[in-house]
Amino acid sequence: MEDKRLKATARLLEVMNTLRRECPWDREQTFDSLRSNTIEETYELADAITDHNMEGIKEELGDLLLHVVFYSKLGEEEGAFDFGDVADALCDKLIYRHPHVYGDIHANTPDQVKENWETLKLRKKNRRSGTLGGVPRSLPAMVKAYRMGEKAAGAGFDWEQKEDVWDKVREELGEVEAEMKSGSKTDLEGEFGDLLFALVNACRLYGVDPESALERTNKKFIQRFNYMEERAAAKGHTLHEMSLGAMEELWQEAKRN
Repeated sequence: MEDKRLKATARLLEVMNTLRRECPWDREQTFDSLRSNTIEETYELADAITDHNMEGIKEELGDLLLHVVFYSKLGEEEGAFDFGDVADALCDKLIYRHPHVYGDIHANTPDQVKENWETLKLRKKNRRSGTLGGVPRSLPAMVKAYRMGEKAAGAGFDWEQKEDVWDKVREELGEVEAEMKSGSKTDLEGEFGDLLFALVNACRLYGVDPESALERTNKKFIQRFNYMEERAAAKGHTLHEMSLGAMEELWQEAKRN
């Protein structure tokens, strides 16, 4: 098995070398030109994971791996690093951040592992920006909020009991309702942001990935809305022509089905 994996990796690196030499498109690529495609491939992998599509996950992992190899090839050409350097640096990082496996530190629960992980990351990189400095600026807002909550919790800044988060949610909901009456759109946006941030933290405390949860709801809504349109069309109508009550009947029918 291990020999098969090593041969496949060597084959992939050789294919990359060939494409970089002989393919006009591959020859023109740079770090900057590949960036958007890398983000797209990451989201396609996330979709496959959400769908629990193992064949899709395998394919999308391959596409993402291509980008890792491609960036490594670009680094090699610039004399900065190669694929071996990337892999070795990753191994060194994993060993350093798992002292409970490779050292004499004890961590018996996943939470203890995460707490040690965040502490070691901060110590190793010595970021001037502090605990939250490791959260990428370009992350989607919901994912960023989740990661910031994780990192703050790793530093000890969290609710003592997870149930306490609902007091914060209710507080923020009340502030949204109060701001709605004031008529200030800018302030209302800020209060909605605070409410969403509190809900993201509630998800974190209860072990729910808010991005995955919302995406599942998105897909559910799409399925039910498409059903409504199809049923309306079968009756010779469009949704625009139907009353809200009639659409609600189709919605409930979609939920039952």
